[in-house]
Amino acid sequence: MNVSEPTLSAMRRTNDSFNAEVVRKRNFDALDRVYTANARILPPGTPMVEGRGPIKSFWQQAVAGMDVKTATLTTVDAEEVGGSVVEIGRADLVFGDGQKVTVKYVVHWKQEDGAWKWHVDIWNMNQ
Repeated sequence: MNVSEPTLSAMRRTNDSFNAEVVRKRNFDALDRVYTANARILPPGTPMVEGRGPIKSFWQQAVAGMDVKTATLTTVDAEEVGGSVVEIGRADLVFGDGQKVTVKYVVHWKQEDGAWKWHVDIWNMNQ
């Protein structure tokens, strides 16, 4: 990985916050600390979603609809590119029925208000 330890640590905090606050506690306002103001997500099989408000709506529906209980994010590789970071990772999801699924993702990170946040987020299932 070509990223400084302080940056990796900040990225881990953001990733952990997604799991702890958004998924486990269903605190979708915590997405303000995860995504940049003009972030985009590219979910599989659906149109791109732009901006925090629509992203919050997407995650509210997705987490509740799939009954996601945990989403443990692990960085596989990360590289600094200019003033941003590109991360390749794995998300281990656990659903209400106990089913476990692994998802792969790429996140383009940017700093906003002194914090590292997801600016572009794309993922898909391994199956």
